[in-house]
Amino acid sequence: ELLKDYKPGDKVLHLRLEEGKDVQYSLDPKSKELPPLRNPDILVGENDLTALSYLHEPAVLHNLKVRFIDSKLIYTYCGIVLVAINPYEQLPIYGEDIINAYSGQNMGDMDPHIFAVAEEAYKQMARDERNQSIIVSGESGAGKTVSAKYAMRYFATVSGSATEANVEEKVLASNPIMESIGNAKTTRNDNSSRFGKYIEIGFDKRYRIIGANMRTYLLEKSRVVFQAEEERNYHIFYQLCASAALPELKTLRLGNANYFHYTKQGGSPIIDGIDDAKEMVNTRQACTLLGISDIYQMGIFRILAGILHLGNVGFTSRDADSCTIPPKHQPLTIFCELMGVEYDEMSHWLCHRKLATATETYIKPISKLQAIKARDALAKHIYAHLFNWIVAHVNKALHSAVKQHSFIGVLDIYGFETFEINSFEQFCINYANEKLQQQFNMHVFKLEQEEYMKEQIPWTLIDFYDNQPCINLIEAKMGILDLLDEECKMPKGSDNTWAQKLYNTHLNKSALFEKPRLSNKAFIIQHFADKVEYRCEGFLEKNKDTVYEEQIKVLKSSKFKMLTELFHDEEKTISPTSAATPSGRTLLSRTAVKPAKARPGQITKEHKKTVGHQFRNSLQLLMETLNATTPHYVRCIKPNDFKFPFTFDEKRAVQQLRACGVLETIRISAAGFPSRWTYQEFFSRYRVLMKQKDVLSDRKKTCKNVLEKLILDKDKYQFGKTKIFFRAGQVAYLEKIRADKLRAACIRIQKTIRGWLLRKKYLRMRKAAITIQRYVRGYQARCYATFLRRTRAATIIQKFQRMYVVRKQYRCKRAAAIVLQSHIRGYIARNNYRKILREHKTIIIQKHVRGWLARVRYHRSLKAILYLQCCYRRMMAKRELKKLKIEARSVEHYKKLNVGMENKIMQLQRKVDEQNKDYKSLLEKLTSLETTYHSETEKLRSDVERLRMSEEEARNATNRVLNLQDEIAKLRKELNQTQSEKKTIEERAEKYKQETDKLVSELKEQNTLLKKEKEELNHLIQDQAKEMSETMEKKLIEETKQLELDLNDERLRYQNLLNEFSRLEERYDDLKDEINLMVSLPKTGRKRTDSTHSSNESEYTFGSEITEAEDLPLRVEEPSEKKAPLDMSLFLKLQKRVTELEQEKQSLQDELDRKEEQILRAKAKEEERPPMRGAELEYESLKRQELESENKKLKNELNELRKDLIEKGYPEMTAPGAPAYRVLLDQMASVSEELEVRKEEVLILRSQLMSQKEAILPKNTMTDSTIFLEDVQKMKDKGEIAQAYIGLKETNRLLESQLQAQKKSHDNELEALRGEIQSLKEENNRQQQLLAQNLQLPPEARIEASLQHEITRLTNENLDLMEQLEKQDKTVRKLKKQLKVFAKKIGELEVGQMENISPGQIIDEPIRPVNIPRKEKDFQGMLEYKKEEEPKLVKNLILVEYVFKLKPRGVAVNLIPGLPAYILFMCVRHADYLNDDQKVRSLLTSTINGIKKVLKKRGDDFETVSFWLSNTCRFLHCLKQYSGEEGFMKHNTPRQNDHCLTNFDLAEYRQVLSDLSIQIYQQLVRVLENILQPMIVSVMLEHETIQGVSGVKPPGLRKRTSSIADEGTYTLDSIIRQLNTFHSVMCQHGMDPELIKQVVKQMFYIIGAVTLNNLLLRKDMCSWSKGMQIRYNVSQLEEWLRDKNLMNSGAKETLEPLIQAAQLLQVKKKTDEDAEAICSMCNALTTAQIVKVLNLYTPVNEFEERVTVSFIRTIQMRLRDRKDSPQLLMDAKHIFPVTFPFNPSSLALETIQIPASLGLGFISRV
Repeated sequence: ELLKDYKPGDKVLHLRLEEGKDVQYSLDPKSKELPPLRNPDILVGENDLTALSYLHEPAVLHNLKVRFIDSKLIYTYCGIVLVAINPYEQLPIYGEDIINAYSGQNMGDMDPHIFAVAEEAYKQMARDERNQSIIVSGESGAGKTVSAKYAMRYFATVSGSATEANVEEKVLASNPIMESIGNAKTTRNDNSSRFGKYIEIGFDKRYRIIGANMRTYLLEKSRVVFQAEEERNYHIFYQLCASAALPELKTLRLGNANYFHYTKQGGSPIIDGIDDAKEMVNTRQACTLLGISDIYQMGIFRILAGILHLGNVGFTSRDADSCTIPPKHQPLTIFCELMGVEYDEMSHWLCHRKLATATETYIKPISKLQAIKARDALAKHIYAHLFNWIVAHVNKALHSAVKQHSFIGVLDIYGFETFEINSFEQFCINYANEKLQQQFNMHVFKLEQEEYMKEQIPWTLIDFYDNQPCINLIEAKMGILDLLDEECKMPKGSDNTWAQKLYNTHLNKSALFEKPRLSNKAFIIQHFADKVEYRCEGFLEKNKDTVYEEQIKVLKSSKFKMLTELFHDEEKTISPTSAATPSGRTLLSRTAVKPAKARPGQITKEHKKTVGHQFRNSLQLLMETLNATTPHYVRCIKPNDFKFPFTFDEKRAVQQLRACGVLETIRISAAGFPSRWTYQEFFSRYRVLMKQKDVLSDRKKTCKNVLEKLILDKDKYQFGKTKIFFRAGQVAYLEKIRADKLRAACIRIQKTIRGWLLRKKYLRMRKAAITIQRYVRGYQARCYATFLRRTRAATIIQKFQRMYVVRKQYRCKRAAAIVLQSHIRGYIARNNYRKILREHKTIIIQKHVRGWLARVRYHRSLKAILYLQCCYRRMMAKRELKKLKIEARSVEHYKKLNVGMENKIMQLQRKVDEQNKDYKSLLEKLTSLETTYHSETEKLRSDVERLRMSEEEARNATNRVLNLQDEIAKLRKELNQTQSEKKTIEERAEKYKQETDKLVSELKEQNTLLKKEKEELNHLIQDQAKEMSETMEKKLIEETKQLELDLNDERLRYQNLLNEFSRLEERYDDLKDEINLMVSLPKTGRKRTDSTHSSNESEYTFGSEITEAEDLPLRVEEPSEKKAPLDMSLFLKLQKRVTELEQEKQSLQDELDRKEEQILRAKAKEEERPPMRGAELEYESLKRQELESENKKLKNELNELRKDLIEKGYPEMTAPGAPAYRVLLDQMASVSEELEVRKEEVLILRSQLMSQKEAILPKNTMTDSTIFLEDVQKMKDKGEIAQAYIGLKETNRLLESQLQAQKKSHDNELEALRGEIQSLKEENNRQQQLLAQNLQLPPEARIEASLQHEITRLTNENLDLMEQLEKQDKTVRKLKKQLKVFAKKIGELEVGQMENISPGQIIDEPIRPVNIPRKEKDFQGMLEYKKEEEPKLVKNLILVEYVFKLKPRGVAVNLIPGLPAYILFMCVRHADYLNDDQKVRSLLTSTINGIKKVLKKRGDDFETVSFWLSNTCRFLHCLKQYSGEEGFMKHNTPRQNDHCLTNFDLAEYRQVLSDLSIQIYQQLVRVLENILQPMIVSVMLEHETIQGVSGVKPPGLRKRTSSIADEGTYTLDSIIRQLNTFHSVMCQHGMDPELIKQVVKQMFYIIGAVTLNNLLLRKDMCSWSKGMQIRYNVSQLEEWLRDKNLMNSGAKETLEPLIQAAQLLQVKKKTDEDAEAICSMCNALTTAQIVKVLNLYTPVNEFEERVTVSFIRTIQMRLRDRKDSPQLLMDAKHIFPVTFPFNPSSLALETIQIPASLGLGFISRV
C-alpha cells in the first residue's frame, strides 16, 4: 500500500507491507522503473495463475507461496499447466474417495489436482477419440515419479479392466520393479528416478484398460560404478544385500553393502525410514504378478550379484603398461561362477585387449587404470542390458491380445539441469528439454490462436520465445552433435580438438554459443531457461561408449542361459533407438520401438552408431508421438533443497518456474488478452457499476455500453462471440472501480444508518431522562416524609428505651446483690460445718490410735513373759532327763524288766506251732500262688521294663526339671527385672493415661466436629448420588444409542453383503449369458438337478448354477476371474482336498458295490422261491435296475469330471476360490449325496420287497408248492379264479398306496437328512477356512480368534435351539387350531344329523311349491390355479409389460395398491389349503426369480423399482399377517384370522423376501442417486437462488466447464420437483410410510454428502455469500419436509454437516472466542473438514477478511483431543440400513377383484 502519492522525479516510494511493516523502496535513477503492481486481495490465492490481473514473476511467486504455505495447497493451475509443489509430507488427498469425487467432473469445477488432469485426459480421449499424453517434468526430488504414479492409479481406478486379469494392478505393479532397478538416493532425493520413462496405457473401445507399454530414456549407467558423497547406487543392490540371509540367496555369496566397492562409495548405505528387506519382498511380489517366474528372478539376482562381485575385482601393476589379476582371486572366482564363464578367459581379457589391423591381430596388455575402466564399462554394459531385458519382460506382461483403440501416455522425464560441472549427461537432458519446451510453446501458442479464432476477435501476432535456433545449434548439420560424431570417427580425435572445432564453427556466429573466459575445454549454450557451461572432458568417450568385444564374447559363451539371452536379444533388436548410452544414461529401451527391418550386412554399421546419434533418433520418435497426441502438462517444483515440509524458498522456486516454462506460459498469456469473462459473468460481477437505464435485455450490448464508459482505451479489451477479452491489469482496474463504488455505497449506508441510530438513541435517552427525573423527585419527597415520621418515632422509642434500660439495670443490680449475700452466707455456714466436722473426726482418730498403742505395748510384754516361762521349763526338763538315764543303766532295773518272761516264751512256743500249721497251709497256698506268680512275674517284668523306660523318662524329666529349675531361676531374675520395669511402665502408664485423657477430650471435640462434617458429607453424598443417578441415566441413554448404532452397523453389514451377493449374482448371470453366446459345445451328460437344491432355489438360486456348471467344460468357467499365478501352498492344499474327496468317493463306491452284491444275492435267493405277485415284483425290480443304472451314470460322470480336471489342470482353475475349484467341490458334494441317497433308496426298496413277499405268502403255502397247485386247481374247479384275481388286484393297490405313503415319508426324512448333511458340510468347510486363517495369524491373535469363533459357534447353536423351540411352539399352536377347527366341524355335523328328518316324515308331509333364492357364494379369499398354469401366472403378473399397467397412471390409476402382492398371497393360501408343499415352494421360487428378472431388465426405472419394492414389502407383510403367529395377529379381524395359513410355516421364505426387499431398496437408492447426482452441485452450490448475493470472481483459463459445454443448468425448483415426483410415485404405489421416510432420509443424505464433498474440493465455493446461499437452499429443503410431514424421518439430521459448513463460512473467524464458538458449533464436522474449509475460505469482496494461519492453528489445537475420522470427504455411496416395520393391511382378501386387464382369467376365486 502506498503511504504517499508518487510524483515524477521521486527517488523513494513509501510503502506498507502486508504484515504492517513500513519500508522505503529506492527507485533506479537510470531506468526509473516502478515496482510491479500487486493484484487485488480477492485475486491472491487463485486456483489459476492466469486469473491474476497483473501477470509477472512476483505476483506468480506470491500466489504460489500463499497457496502452499497458508492454505497447504500443493497444486495450482497456470493455464494448461498444473504446477505441483512437493510438500515433503504425506497428504490425505489421494484416497479412493478423492478419486471418486474427481471422476466425471470438469477440470475447472474442482480445485487443481493431478486427478483433475488425469480425468481431463481420460475425458478428452473418450470425447475426441484422440490419444492423450501427460508430460511430467521437474528437478530431481520435485515429485515427478509420485505424480506419474498417482495419474496411473487414477486411470486404473476409474477405468477398470476389460479382460479377466486385472491389468491395472499389473500397470501399478510395474512401479516397484522400475523403482528398484532405476531409482537411487541422491543428495536431492531419497528415491530419485535416474531414467526417463514414457508409459502408454492402452484402452479398448469402451475405454477400459487392456494393457500398457513402457519406453525408457537416459538410464544413468555411471551410477552403477560410481556414487558421489551421501548418494547410493540403485536400490536393487541394497535390497539384495539386506536379503542376503535368505536361503534361496545364499548361493549369491552376498553380505553387507559396505563390503562391495560399487555400493560403499557414497558412504550412506541406509535411508531413514526405509527397510530394504521389505522393499525386496515388494519387488519380488511385483515380479511374480507381472509373470517373471522365480527362475528368472533368481537369474536377475545372479547377474546383479555378479556385478557387485565384479566391482571388487582388483588389479596389480606389472609395469606402467600392463597389469594382472592375482591367481584364484575370490571376487573374480565368484563372478565367473555366477556368470557361468571360464575364470582364465575372463581374467585374461580383463587385463588385455585385441587390436585388429588390416592384416594382423595383436593382443596388447593394458594398464591398471585402463583395466579398471574396462571393468567398470563391462559392469555398466551388463546392467544396461539387464535393465532393458526387465523392461522388455514388463512390457510383455502388460501387453494385451485385445486390439488397442486408444492410449494415454505418461511421460516422466528429467527437467532442465545445471550443476557446477556439466557433462554429456546434462547436455542430453537439456537438449531433450529444449525439444519439449518448443513443443510446449507451440501448443500454448496454438491454443491461444484457436481461442481468438473461435471468439472471432482480431488476431494479433503474439511474440513468444522460439528456441528453434538453440535446437539447430545442437542437432542441425555441423551442429554440436554432428561435430561430436565426426570427431569420434577421427583416429586421433580428442575432447580438445573437438572443442577447437566448436569454437571455429560457432563462436561469434551463433548468439547462443559462447566460450568461457578462463577455459579452452568448455563451451556455454544459452538455453531457454538459463546459460549452461559444459566441460568437454569425457564427451568423446561417453559418446563412443566403448566396451571390449572380447569380454562380451566371453559372456556370450556363458553356460548361464539368461546371460546369453541378454546379449542374444541385443543382436536381434539392434536399432538406432534401442542401444544403450555411454557411461551416462540409457536411451529408449529396446521394447519401446519396433526396429526397422535391417538389410544384411548392416548390423555392424548400425552397431557403430554413436550414442548422440541414437539419442537424437529416440528423441525424434518421442516428439512424433507427443505431437500425435493431445498433451497435458504437469510441472513439479521443489520448494527447498533440505526436504523440509511446507517450506518455500523463493529463489529456488523462481529458477524452476523459469526452467519448466511456467513463466513463459504466463508471458505468452500476458502478451495477449489474459483475462476472459463471459458476458453473463461480467454482468453479474459488475452490475453495481451500471445504472438502471444502462441495463438492457441484451447482456452483450449492456456490457459493451458499460465498458465503453469505464475503459476509454479500446485496445485494452475486445468483444468476442461469447466472451470479453481484457489486457493485463484491466480487471484490477475494474475491481478498483467496483470496490470504490461499493465503498462509497457502504459509506452512504453507514452514514444514514448511524444518523438514524443516533437519533433513535437521543430520543430514547431524552425520554428516559424525563422519566428518571420524575421518579427521582417523587422518591426524594417520599424520603423526606419518611424521615420526619422516623424522627418522631425515634424520640418515643428512645424515651421508652432509656426507661427500660435503667429499670433493667436496677433489677439486675438488686438481683446480683441478693445472689452475693446468699452465696456469702452459705460459704460462712459451710466453713463452720467443716470446722466442727474436722474436730469430731480428729477425736475419733486419736481414740483409735491411743488404743492401738496400748495393745501393742501389752502384746510385747506378754510375749516376753511367755519366752521366760519356756526357758525355765526347758531347763527343768533337761534335769529330769539326766536322772532317768542313770536309772536305766542299773541291774535292778533289768530285773524288773524280765519278770514274766518265761510265761511269755511258752506263749511264744504255742504261737510257733500255730504258725507252723499256718505255714503248711501257706505252703499250699504258696504253690498255688507260685503258679500265679510266674504269670504275674512275666507281667511284672514287662511292667518293670516299662517302669525302667518310665524311669529313664523320669530321669530325663528330672534333667528337664533341673533345667526348668534353672530356667525358673532365670525367670525369677527376669521377673524381678520385669517387676522393676513394670513399675517404670506403670509410671509411664500413668503419664500416658493422663495424656490419653487429654487426647480423649481433644478427640471428643474432634468427634463432634467430625459428626458435623459427616452430616455435611451425607448431604454431599446424597447430592452426588442424585448426580450419579442422573449420569447413569445419561450413560444408559448413551449406551442404548450405542447399541442402536451397533445394530445399525450390523444391519448395514448384512445389507452390504446382500448387495454384494446380488451384484455377484448378476455378474454370474451376465457371464453365463456371455458364455452361452460365445461357446456352444455338446453337453457331456444328462442335465439333472440335485434334490437338495430344489428347496434352496428360491433363496439363493444356486441349483441352476450347479446344473449349468456341469454342462460346460471347466476351462470356460468365469472368464472375469483373475488368473493369478500358481500359489504352491494353495495348490498342495487343493490336491490334498481332492485326494480326500477321491478316497471318500472310493469308499462310497466300495460300499455301494457291497450293497449291490447283497442285492444280487437276495435276488438269487428270491428266484429260488416260487414267484408271487409277478407284476409288482417286476415293477420293483425295474425300479431297482433304474436306480442301479443311475448310480452307474453318476460314477461315469464323476470319473469324466476327474479326468477333465487331471487333463486340463491349469493352475488358475485349481487355485482355491477359482471357478473350477468351486464347481468341482459342488459336484463332488452333490455326487456323494446322490450316492448316499441312492444307497438308502435301494436298501429301503429291498426291505419293502421282502416285507411285501412275507405279507402275501401265508406260512402254510410258502413252503409247499404242491398244495398251492391243488388250491389253484380247486379254484379253477369252483370258478373262483376271477374273484381271486380281483382280490389280488385290490391287495396290490392297497400295498402300492402304502408303498407310496412310505416312500413319501421316506423322501421327507431324506430331505431333512440331506439338509443336515449339507449344513454339516458347510460347517466343516467353514471350520477348515477358519483353521487356515488362524494358522496364518500370530499365536496371540490365534487364541483370540479361536475364542471369538467358539463364542460365535455357541451363540449360533443357542439361536438354532431357540428357533427349533419356536418352530415347535408354532406347530403346537397350529395343531391346536386344527383340532379346534375339526372339533367345530364335528359339532356342526352332529347338529346337522340331529336336525335331519327321517325319510318317512318327508313322504308323509305334503310338498309345497317354494321360491328358492340363489345364495351368493361365500368366497374364502383364495385363488385357484393349476400347477401347469404357474409360469403363465408369473409371466402375466410379473414378467410381461402388464407391470406397466399397474403403474399409477393410465388404466390402473384406480387399482388397489399392492394388488400383485395380494394376488400372489391368495394363490399361496390356496396351495396351503390343499397342503401341497411342492406347489407353495414352486410358486414362491418363481415369484422371487420373476421379480429379480424384471428388476434386472428395468432396474434403472424408478417407477418399476418403487412398484416392486412396495409389492414385495406388502407380500412380506401378508405372509406375516396371516402366518398364525400371535405377534402378527393383534390387529386382525376375526375374518382375517380365519384366513391364516394352516399347513405351512413360511418363516424361511419371509427371510428370503426380506433379503429381496433389501436388494430392491438398495437398487432404488442407486436409481435415486443416478437421477439426483447431476443436479445436486448445480442446485446447491452453483445456481444463485438469491440473485446478487454471491459475486463471481475473475476466472482463469481453467474456468468452470472448460472441458464440456454446459448441458443445461438445474435450479432449486428442479430438484424439489424431482423430490415431489419421487414422493408421489411412492405414495401412489402404496409404499409403507416408514419406508418412504427411510428413502427420503437416504435422498437427503446423498444431497448433503455430495454438496459438502464438492464444497471441500472447490476453493471458489468457500465464501461468505456461498454460505448464505447454501443455508437458503437447505431451508427450502426443510420446508419441503414440513409440507410432506417428514420432519421426523431423520432427513434433516443428515444435512447437519452441510448446515454447519455453511455456518462456518459465515461466522466471525478472528479471536479465541470465535475459535471456541466454532469448535462447539461444528460437532458434526470432522477436524480435517473444519480445517479444510478454513483453509479454502476465500473473500469474494474486499470487505471480507481472510482467515489467518494462527487462527487455523488455534482451531487445530482446540480440536486435537477430538476423536473423529481423519477422512476428509463423506462417503456419498453410504446406504443406511433399511428396516421393514410390520404394517398389517385392513383389506379383506375375499373382497379383492382381479381386473380383466391383467390377463389372469385362468385363475378363479375360491
